[in-house]
Amino acid sequence: MHELADSSGTGAEQPDGPRLVRREVLALGGGAALAATMPVSAPRAAATGTSPAAGSTATVPVRLVVNGREVSVEVDPRRSLLDVLRETLGLTGTKKGCNQGACGACTVLLNGRRIVSCLTLAAMHEGAEIKTIEGLETNGELHPLQAAFVEHDGLQCGFCTPGQIMSGIGCIAEGHAASPDEIRFWMSGNICRCGAYPGIVAAVADAAKRA
Repeated sequence: MHELADSSGTGAEQPDGPRLVRREVLALGGGAALAATMPVSAPRAAATGTSPAAGSTATVPVRLVVNGREVSVEVDPRRSLLDVLRETLGLTGTKKGCNQGACGACTVLLNGRRIVSCLTLAAMHEGAEIKTIEGLETNGELHPLQAAFVEHDGLQCGFCTPGQIMSGIGCIAEGHAASPDEIRFWMSGNICRCGAYPGIVAAVADAAKRA
């Protein structure tokens, strides 16, 4: 057996042969403890390439009308609408920011009303009409609010911009864009880390006048 190397500083002579320092012994002991806690079925699962949870969640069919186009997808019922839009349908204009409903970067229109898509499950919206930033232009022409964002410099890095625009469209449609103060209040759920708020408010106010 390996002998534990003397670490007492006494200079005591040790037998010839490989030596282990204390931390190596502890590491070996930790590995043994980990092995002892593994379930008996683990080697079998590793050998078959499966895990106990594999296949435990069935997908469900969901039909959505996204930007005017009907799509049918099979989704994990636990997946958010945001993840289905981005990862299944490839509509990456809708951004994943905080993923907790606090920043507004993932705002889309659901049956005409603005929502944060990270906080709702795709499976809950069978037959719903979804509008994302990709569906705003018409025949190559920008939506009036998109054009107003360009004109009033309502963006810097652009990460929050799709959510800001979708929320702004909802804000105007709800009749909450009569004044800068009202716009600021009803757009307060959308965060811009670059601080482009004056341009955003001006853009929403401008587009509201044109609507």
